[in-house]
Amino acid sequence: MSATPLDYLFSSAGRRADVTLPLTWFMLIVSVVVCLVVAGLLLGSLRGAKGGGAAETAAEPVRRDHAGGLRWITIGLAISSVPLLISLIWTMAALAQVAGPPRRPEMTIDVTAHQWWWEADYHGTEPADSFVTANEIHIPVGVPVEIRLRGGDVIHSFWVPQLAGKTDTIPGQQNIAWLEARRPGIFRGQCAEYCGAEHAKMGFEVVAQPMAEFQRWRQDQLQPAPPPATQAQRQGYALTMARCGLCHAIRGTSATARGGPDLTHLMSRRLIAAAMLPNNPGALGGWIQDPQGVKPGALMPAQHLSGEQLTDVIAYLETLQ
Repeated sequence: MSATPLDYLFSSAGRRADVTLPLTWFMLIVSVVVCLVVAGLLLGSLRGAKGGGAAETAAEPVRRDHAGGLRWITIGLAISSVPLLISLIWTMAALAQVAGPPRRPEMTIDVTAHQWWWEADYHGTEPADSFVTANEIHIPVGVPVEIRLRGGDVIHSFWVPQLAGKTDTIPGQQNIAWLEARRPGIFRGQCAEYCGAEHAKMGFEVVAQPMAEFQRWRQDQLQPAPPPATQAQRQGYALTMARCGLCHAIRGTSATARGGPDLTHLMSRRLIAAAMLPNNPGALGGWIQDPQGVKPGALMPAQHLSGEQLTDVIAYLETLQ
């Protein structure tokens, strides 16, 4: 994983990002140069006005007619039109290259954006080959993957800068994006459209794996949750069904709701809370007890468990590998 999570200026790891990275640098350099030129001209004008203002009184401002003013405007427009034209042509060419994958996608993932988490639905040829996960999207390296995007509540935007640009997710509409990673790695994604109070805390990860490793991960995800084995796990299971089963699904149990992320393989994920917290017992316990402290406005309510109850719930959740 990159030291800079989004890292959209210095590296790319997919075909779509390869196309947009040099364009990003060009636009950045042009913007910086324009800002410097404008600042320099303003500074020069201010110095000139200060030097020539000694003979003027404050009683009435003096109007100056600069015969060369129009010439400066004409020259400025002519110079600025060159990078603008280059930017237009380059942008249109880049859009044409990233509009579709170089070959037919070999797999499709449905991704639905919610306030504030991401649902990923993997389809198989049979219902038993399908599963749902959250906030962590796995793809095989070197394979074009079609991403069908939907908005679950408001408009969001799907962005994995090291792999691809931004595509909006709109309620009632399906938008298509595609990803292809040329190397294994973990690539940070982020909602790029303001979607409410916790917009900045709506992240996810794309995990690109060699095909054999991806297939093993997929087979693991198809498995149901194991039954609790210890007394603490059984007590935690009962509490989880009573407290969490109204919003979350755990395959192989009576919890089948789709209001929140699927928890069947919760502990196989690197992060929780839409990539905001590390997935360890301490962070998990804090999230369960006080989700509003991490993400105010999230739909998940605080559970107010006793210390013993929380220990039992975490003992059970740790079995969801």
